[in-house]
Amino acid sequence: MFEYLPRGPFDLANQNRYFGGWPTLRSDPGTIVMAFPVEGWKGSAAVALQQKTDGSILGEVFGGSGISAQAEEQALAVLSLDIAAEEWPDVGKRDPIIGELQNKYHFVRPILFHSPYEAAAGFIIGHRITIKQKNAIMSRMAQELGSRLDVSGQAFHAFPEPGVLLGLAGFQGLSQQKIERLHAIALAALDGLLDRRNLRSVPIGEALSKLETLPGIGPFFSQGILHRGAGLVDEVTQDDLTEYAIRMAYKLGEAPEKSQLDLITRGWQPFRMWTTVLLHIWVRREIGVPARRTFSKR
Repeated sequence: MFEYLPRGPFDLANQNRYFGGWPTLRSDPGTIVMAFPVEGWKGSAAVALQQKTDGSILGEVFGGSGISAQAEEQALAVLSLDIAAEEWPDVGKRDPIIGELQNKYHFVRPILFHSPYEAAAGFIIGHRITIKQKNAIMSRMAQELGSRLDVSGQAFHAFPEPGVLLGLAGFQGLSQQKIERLHAIALAALDGLLDRRNLRSVPIGEALSKLETLPGIGPFFSQGILHRGAGLVDEVTQDDLTEYAIRMAYKLGEAPEKSQLDLITRGWQPFRMWTTVLLHIWVRREIGVPARRTFSKR
């Protein structure tokens, strides 16, 4: 077991409401459980998490021996709890538009994929199908091919580990091309290309270029893997949804100048990605995305 005191505002139930959708324990609905292959690929783990009245996070790791410390670290990264966020409210103090959204959504932080590996696999599986179809396929893969982990008498299944995915010959709902691309994702994970720490440590351009060498991973997916898989904190994604959300929030014209966008986002430092995600939540829930546009969402 472990206990962790968040640095900066954090509400676990609020995070799960807007992002995670993790299952909770039948015996304790206040406890969420996430199951995943642990980076380093020596096994999978389930991590049960609850928030105490003093704000601290109490967690317990279930899984293979020797990987509990890495599983704990990974679970905290998924929740963006590995980031010192005492200055996150300061962004809203400088920018009242963001401050209003921070208060509205209770200073929500980005929730990441369990790993850049799972992010990449999810993008490949979800290409040209609906979010619901993608989630259904990944859930079946976890149940049929992933590790089963028991927490308080309740079964949870992790997505297949890279070694298992590499040996996959076929799966219902996946074309042969997607199977081959998943093999490339598995190899990249085993070779260390999709390691969270590695992707965070190299220059962004270099990381994106390496990710784009993977079959089926173009500029849009590479940004998703880097920003929501590895979890960069102070970058802005170059996508239509971000521009649209900024235009709506700041009441800008149809085609704002790049210099105008840069000036706005500069004020969000050092939490530009967190602010971008906050705007995405707002525009999807309160404004709506124009039907002519399609955006990827977790």
